[in-house]
Amino acid sequence: MTTTTAAPTTAPAVGGVRGLDPLDLDLLVIGGGTAGLVAAKTAARFGARTLLVEAHRMGGDCLWTGCVPSKSLIAAAQAAAATRNGGAFGVSSASLDVDFGAVMRHVHAAIHEIEPVDSVEATEESGARVVLGRARFTGHRTAEITMLEGGESVAVRFRQAVIATGSAPAVPTLDGIEALEVLTSDSVWNLEQLPARLAVLGAGAIGSELGQAFARLGSSVTLVQRGERILPKEDPDASAIVTAAMQRDGVDVRVGSAAVRVHAADDGLSGTLHLADGSAIEFDRLLVALGRRPRIDGLGLEAAGVQLDDAGFVRVDDTLRTSNRRIWAAGDVSGLPQFTHLAGVNGSLAATNAALGLRRRVDADAVPRVTFTHPEVGAVGLAPADAEREGCTVSEVRHSHVDRAIADDETEGFTRLVIDRKGHVRGAVVVGPRAGETIGEASLAVRQGLRTSDIASTTHPYPTYSDAFWNAAIADVRARLERGTVGTVIGLLQHWRRFSSR
Repeated sequence: MTTTTAAPTTAPAVGGVRGLDPLDLDLLVIGGGTAGLVAAKTAARFGARTLLVEAHRMGGDCLWTGCVPSKSLIAAAQAAAATRNGGAFGVSSASLDVDFGAVMRHVHAAIHEIEPVDSVEATEESGARVVLGRARFTGHRTAEITMLEGGESVAVRFRQAVIATGSAPAVPTLDGIEALEVLTSDSVWNLEQLPARLAVLGAGAIGSELGQAFARLGSSVTLVQRGERILPKEDPDASAIVTAAMQRDGVDVRVGSAAVRVHAADDGLSGTLHLADGSAIEFDRLLVALGRRPRIDGLGLEAAGVQLDDAGFVRVDDTLRTSNRRIWAAGDVSGLPQFTHLAGVNGSLAATNAALGLRRRVDADAVPRVTFTHPEVGAVGLAPADAEREGCTVSEVRHSHVDRAIADDETEGFTRLVIDRKGHVRGAVVVGPRAGETIGEASLAVRQGLRTSDIASTTHPYPTYSDAFWNAAIADVRARLERGTVGTVIGLLQHWRRFSSR
């Protein structure tokens, strides 16, 4: 299969941008991914003279190499797994044929279906102007833009700026790896054939999602994790459930295993991965998923007086302002949690603060995250492991008691709510199919300070996986009614009712 990439839409050169003096910008936005797009559109709608500069293609990682392609691949993998496992429901297929070329055509079709939403034209409809080029700060409020076509450079002056250049996959300095063409979450979408043997280095969200998806599509996958468990940032019980699910899908999960060197074969694609315990893994392709690094090369941050943190990301305060009072940062480049939904929210926040002079602050307590393995893992707010330290309790419902999970034969999961002394929901963890949908309701509860009584008194549809969230809230309300002053009052009321009805 030949992968085709749409050519970038050409935007006008800076000097020709309609009605915009290039030397008098209210807001310069660098980067056309989620954070940059939202920032530019937000500021433009406020009436700010806004210019967005994108050095590659509009839409950023989420559209081209992240959310959209990965979830499209996962959907295909789920279809393969459903066919393979249909016997449990009395549905069987004589054979399972995965056409990897067709799978990748589906992935790229999804990208191109969504692409117009993030295009130059869609962005300019908001009133912002777009240039395809590279921006470099030349001072605290000046920059130079070099066009992708023609190489013309133009100097601009801005009142405020937002850095939204995102991040890129990090590749380790592993002995021998320089001789290998490794796959990353950026390049894996260029595959034309399904690797017979795929080694995945790193078992965070990206490595776990892609590793399981490729196994379901038919690759022999070995997942290598230096730490003691996969998904190390998630609840340990969630990690255990996903590990078991991966193993059922055929993934060879190697935890506590550090890679020490790579031996590349003559083709530069296949080879052997050597681990610290002396074992070796033969692979046809190696996928590296060991975190991400900020895209800051060539931005001229030193000239702008923009400082970096210890990890090399742009340092921001809780309003997303950098060390230069005129420059803000949003999205992955800021070093905050690297989620598309957070990039969008913070892009809006940075643009609002920059364009209107406000001081809105980042909400760090209600940021949901979802790992789209099967089962999914969703989490928000205070972790159950930290509940006792914060004076909170945990209400849990196992999905073996959820009717929809029983009907779907997907009972190996749970929903946990972290609840403070006054009944406010402080956090949640959901493990199961469509956990990402339920965690949205949990995020609302955490953000708005809802009590379990608010959730329990709200009618939920049946049968759904969100029954577990509802019933966890109901269980907490019942426990509160049975103890303390409230329980005493209820007992007295019942006694009075019995006495008065004689």
